[in-house]
Amino acid sequence: MPEQPTMALPVVGPGPSAPPRQRFAHTLTARAVLVTCAVALVSVLVTALVAVPLAVRGAERRDQEALAAQARLAAEVLRVRAVRQRDNAGDRLIRQLRQQQIEVYLVRAGQADHAGLPPQVVKRVAAGRDVSGRRLVGGERALVEGRALPGGDGVVLARPTRDGPWRQVLLSLWLPLLAGLAAGAVAGLFLARRLARPIRTAATAAARLRAGDRAVRVPVEPPDEVADLAYALNGLAAALATSEGRQREFLLSVSHELRTPLTAIRGYAEALADGVIEPDAVPATGRTVLAESEHLDRLVSDLLALARLEAADFPLEPGPVDLTRLAADAARTWTDRCAAVGVPFRVEAPAAPVPAYTDPGRIRQVVDGLLENALRVVPPGAPVVLAVRPAGADPAAGGVVEVRDGGPGFTDDDLAVAFERGALHQRYRGVRKVGSGLGLALAAGLVRRLGGEITAGHAPEGGAAFAVRLPGDPYLTRTSA
Repeated sequence: MPEQPTMALPVVGPGPSAPPRQRFAHTLTARAVLVTCAVALVSVLVTALVAVPLAVRGAERRDQEALAAQARLAAEVLRVRAVRQRDNAGDRLIRQLRQQQIEVYLVRAGQADHAGLPPQVVKRVAAGRDVSGRRLVGGERALVEGRALPGGDGVVLARPTRDGPWRQVLLSLWLPLLAGLAAGAVAGLFLARRLARPIRTAATAAARLRAGDRAVRVPVEPPDEVADLAYALNGLAAALATSEGRQREFLLSVSHELRTPLTAIRGYAEALADGVIEPDAVPATGRTVLAESEHLDRLVSDLLALARLEAADFPLEPGPVDLTRLAADAARTWTDRCAAVGVPFRVEAPAAPVPAYTDPGRIRQVVDGLLENALRVVPPGAPVVLAVRPAGADPAAGGVVEVRDGGPGFTDDDLAVAFERGALHQRYRGVRKVGSGLGLALAAGLVRRLGGEITAGHAPEGGAAFAVRLPGDPYLTRTSA
């Protein structure tokens, strides 16, 4: 019975421990409550700064109008009788006004009946003109309303303003201030809970992702920012699940590739140790073991190169390179190798140099890897082509290196995953000759590190075509400018 592959459990590394729970004062809820209370407080204060002067002026205007009405009433009552002979009605009115803290001054023959009234007011009333406004009466600021009577007489009412509307209005602010703070606290609590809920949900989902649960999904709900966060986390979970699935498939395929040469080497080694191999068969056995060990060495080297490819210290020595000459050098190596298996090898290159700026050793590694893949799958008689052309009319535009073959080629679905580690190896293992599944991924990584780009497509020869575009020489760019 074939051995069933086991799924590796996620290994939890020594990552950062969970942060301790914070105090309430440091939570989003507390901060939202504080912010809304502060906004409510500022709103009340700003409203007070605008409304209090208006309210005070309105209250003073009402008091002035009420005092003016009382002054008119007093003048009417005193006008029907001579001032010197005022009756009980006039005396009763004066007592009522004084009970309301309104001082009454009677002007007779240009003189006030008692002190305290400013001389200007007395003169104005004695001259037959009314008085209305604020004056200093008895050393205190007061509302003054004076009405002239016939014969140079008059009546003046004065009410102090030391307990004016300012204190009443300011005292009345406490209730709206407390109401605003209470409303701010309630609104802040509601808002904080509404904002914190999707954040807590996202944090819980992230913790589950960290623990290895790739099936977790966050509900998508408004507002747009929360929906964007949910989409991002859900996309991350899906990407992690896809990546880990491909990684497991890749590790299974690599383990199979490692096991094949190791099994052959071990079997022949045991046969040599037991002495079951005839002396004349020992050289052939040694060649077989050598070939399998070379296969194993190439696989391990590719794995190491892929592991080091993304490191910052990956060695690169870029410089000016003539791609036409590089193709000629590669032709001297691959013409004989292709001819040995009945595969025609052809080079398509212009007579003029094709300058590029790259690492000659690394780009030759890419070309050799692509030619190795082509030679592995093409049948005898089908061509392998190495083509070189300029990337543009400007010599500083760089160049393009193509490797085409007449093999079975790829489908459109294959082209979409051609440079993923082990993707094509998994699809075609047992169907056609395949390598380690690392060659195309390694070539794509090298090209990216060299500042170029690599694409896969269909070749006119009937098989696969790989095009590597390399940047131009920056020195040529400066000189042409």
